[in-house]
This record gives sequence, C-alpha cells and structure tokens, in this order.
Amino acid sequence: MNDNIEEYNDIINLPHHVSKKHPQMTIEERSAQFAPFAALTGYEGQVKETARLTNERKDITDELRIILDEKIKLIQNNIYLNPRIEVKYFIPDSRKNGGRYVNVVGNVKKIDEYRNLIILDNKKEIPISEIIDINGEIFKCDELE
Repeated sequence: MNDNIEEYNDIINLPHHVSKKHPQMTIEERSAQFAPFAALTGYEGQVKETARLTNERKDITDELRIILDEKIKLIQNNIYLNPRIEVKYFIPDSRKNGGRYVNVVGNVKKIDEYRNLIILDNKKEIPISEIIDINGEIFKCDELE
C-alpha cells in the first residue's frame, strides 16, 4: 500500500485548485450532482395508471330501461315536491376503458330533457343514459312494483 502512495508524492502536497473563471459551488449545489434522478420520467405514474382498476359498463335490459323511464316520468310529474332519490349510475373513465359506478343521494331540482340530465339540488348533474338504478320514497307505490 505504501508503494501506491509513493507514486503520488509529486502531487499530494500541492494546494487545492480554485478556478478564477467559475465561482465555487455551494454545498447544496454539489450535493445535487449526486442526488438520484428519474431516468424514465413519468414511468412511475404510468405504472400506477395501469394498475388503477376500472369497472366495465353493464348493459341494461329493455325491461330495466322501461322501468327506469317510468321512474323518471314519475319524478318529472312530481318535480314540484323536490323528491329525494338515490341514483346509481356509471361514470366513464377519461383515460382508459371502463369506469366506475357511483351512488348519489339528493333532492331532484329539475330534469333537463334537452341535455338528458337529472339535476339535484346540490348541483350534481346525472346523465340519464348512464343510470342503472333509481330509488326513493316517491316510488313506494303500487304502480311501479
């Protein structure tokens, strides 16, 4: 080992070089050179996106569509009561196939036939075409059962 030290005897005691052109780096700047970096920018986010689960949209039968249409008509006919309903509907995913089903509870403010939406008092807009179930006190009659 001493043999290796002797090879550098000519430079080992020279003064540390300080550049006259470039200012000296701070400790933070020097340490940043050795910080880890993401060689594949966005890769981690892509892995998370791929792992995120979505549900397939369920096809509804003609029978169920008729029942839902009847329920919507009943809501429309009693809109002045601001009926409280619970709606299960599908929200398509904007990034991949599928989506998710959500349940929303609220009082119906209006039914927008032009945009095909049920609008609740909390300003929640529900696309009628995505609804798979509607429940509420207003349906507790013999007509729909």
